[in-house]
Amino acid sequence: FSANARTREQREQRSAVPSPTLSRRGLGAAAAALALGVCSAPAPALAVQGMIAGRVPGLAPADANGVRRYTRPEGKSGGHGVGWTEITPYTFDVYEGWEEIPVSIADPGGTEIDVRFNSDEDGGLKVVLAPVLRFADVQEGTNPTIEELIPFERFMAGFGPELTQNPVDDDMIVDKFVDTRDGLTYYNFELKDHTLVAATVWKKRVNIICLKAPSRQWRTSADKLRNTMKSFKVLTAQA
Repeated sequence: FSANARTREQREQRSAVPSPTLSRRGLGAAAAALALGVCSAPAPALAVQGMIAGRVPGLAPADANGVRRYTRPEGKSGGHGVGWTEITPYTFDVYEGWEEIPVSIADPGGTEIDVRFNSDEDGGLKVVLAPVLRFADVQEGTNPTIEELIPFERFMAGFGPELTQNPVDDDMIVDKFVDTRDGLTYYNFELKDHTLVAATVWKKRVNIICLKAPSRQWRTSADKLRNTMKSFKVLTAQA
């Protein structure tokens, strides 16, 4: 009886030891389950968003004709001189190759330059936002037009030196015209030195785009620069 009991006890102990095959099989199943859990777990969302290479905030991708539209970004900083008021967004068209460049307060008129762009192929431009209170007494609550502020024939005599750093006489103007864009009147000028200017007044600011190109660039890019000048407009609907 004692021998039989020991035999039964040995059989029971052997049956209590896990089979090596089962152990490996169970381990493989556990690893597969773990791997499945890791692969199916959602990755954390990456909410960081930076500037896309080759893009400038406010500058849209090129269309089929290579035109890129710049719209002043909402929230862009800038006080711009005496008589600060909220800045209404504006827009203009440039072409592939134009890039925004830093504005320095050391630049002539730097405190009133809102944005600068440059193109190695076409030339350069700046947008100037000049408070009318710097040179005119405007009543509170009024929104004068450019015609009310300064006559067309006198505009370049008054603003030309600030834009070009040189006096601008009538014989330097090779073309000039007045047009209307979204209800606002714009003064437009082309100078002998390949400077282009378009200007309007809105919300007590003189909004001016000024483009310039050396002779070499002007020969190939004059039409594109004129198109940019004519595309400049203040987005009054967003005021």
